[in-house]
Amino acid sequence: MLTDSRMPKSHSDIGLIGLAVMGQNLALNIADHGFQISVFNRTTEKTDKFVAENPNTPGGVVGTRTLEEFVQSLSRPRKAIILVQAGKATDAVIDGLVPLFEKDDIIIDGGNALWTDTIRREKALKEKGLRFIGSGVSGGEEGARFGPSLMPGCDPAAWKEIKPIWEAVAAKVDAKTGKPIPGAKPGQPVKGGVPCTTYIGENGAGHYVKMVHNGIEYGDMQMICEAYALMQGLLGLKPAEMGEIFSEWNRGTLDSFLIEITADILKQKDPVTKRKAFVDVVLDTAGQKGTGKWTSVNALDMGVPAPTIAESVFARCISAIKEERVAASKILKGPAKKYRGSKKALVEAIRDALYCSKICSYAQGFQLMRTAQKDYGWELNFGEIAQIWRGGCIIRAAFLQKITEAYARNPNLANLLLDPYFNKTVRKAQENWRKVVSLAAECGVAAPTFSSALAYYDSYRSARLPANLLQAQRDYFGAHTYERVDQPRGKFFHIDWPEPTRPQIPA
Repeated sequence: MLTDSRMPKSHSDIGLIGLAVMGQNLALNIADHGFQISVFNRTTEKTDKFVAENPNTPGGVVGTRTLEEFVQSLSRPRKAIILVQAGKATDAVIDGLVPLFEKDDIIIDGGNALWTDTIRREKALKEKGLRFIGSGVSGGEEGARFGPSLMPGCDPAAWKEIKPIWEAVAAKVDAKTGKPIPGAKPGQPVKGGVPCTTYIGENGAGHYVKMVHNGIEYGDMQMICEAYALMQGLLGLKPAEMGEIFSEWNRGTLDSFLIEITADILKQKDPVTKRKAFVDVVLDTAGQKGTGKWTSVNALDMGVPAPTIAESVFARCISAIKEERVAASKILKGPAKKYRGSKKALVEAIRDALYCSKICSYAQGFQLMRTAQKDYGWELNFGEIAQIWRGGCIIRAAFLQKITEAYARNPNLANLLLDPYFNKTVRKAQENWRKVVSLAAECGVAAPTFSSALAYYDSYRSARLPANLLQAQRDYFGAHTYERVDQPRGKFFHIDWPEPTRPQIPA
């Protein structure tokens, strides 16, 4: 056994498999909070190096060379975190642990797993007498090191076993304001505050909520990009000037991690040329790992409208066809109209459009979770979910305190737009929102999430939509039936439509 330089306890409190950056950072976070942790990696050299570089953590890091040694080093019930690539790699590690674990031992998947995989794994391991936790981990590498947002899905008894560790290592927020408490230096964990973790629900609930978090994150990022594109395209602002605007926004209702880093990025000079703005030398093709797509596909599968999240995924897809876009730009021409109005007024309007679109995007995400809990038999606490997203995770924002308060006022809230605060906010800002979407269309600046969020709002507030005509069309060509406004819901009718007139083909 490889150990740190101090005399370790006979058995570790928890173990971790997978020493890529996320695994290393989470292991150190756990050790900094006084828990002894055993670590294992397929490459023994990486384990040796990691242990040698971290000899004096408060809890202690214990390195192991084999899975058997790793398992033997853990206190009962054994608890092992897996942080390897989602999918087959995770299944392979689970298959290796199962013969070595005993009844009631716990396997924790901290990766970005598909929630249906988590449901499958939990069921299979339960039949073997083992417990499985699918825990969303948000916050990236820095969050793992100094305090992530943690979303565990499992049976309540398993949650009690890991709760002291999860609450200790999670990000902390101020109990009154909901604002994140700044992380401490290594070896000096944050004390006080509300931990950004809670019990989410059974089996795949934790990974499902993490998936929706990521879908919302896609939306947030694309909306910020559209605000940037509008300031650049309509006002001709330089990156540094936009950086100052984002810094100002970060001191108001848009206060968030993503707005903060956007300001930093826009002010950054290119480290190569030393003259150009860094953002101007970055290629405009965006990557993705699939969780935003999962969210959108699931919304379609369940029939839940989440157009803004879906548009953010499509925006990345269209960015990826760079060469095709360059070729098209030489052929396809847009409008010649230019914005000639007040710079200050338009900047304020873009801010309002961003905030209103953000409200709609989150409303879609929470509606999706609301429907999923019925389909999967979960009992999700949406106020607590908003609470644990206030710190540690990528979408952490002052805005989430307002969502927390909304669900405190009404735990059964059907849609965030119906909450008094959000209703009043959108009503007050929608004129600017509409102006921005109109200007974007008139001047040829793509704003897919701003536009789709506005269409979602206008659709949701409509007592009557043109789907009556659509349903009549379906009955005409496919005998799909229709319901009547003067009859009870669920009673269906059909008209024997005449054969459609077909054009005569000349002889």
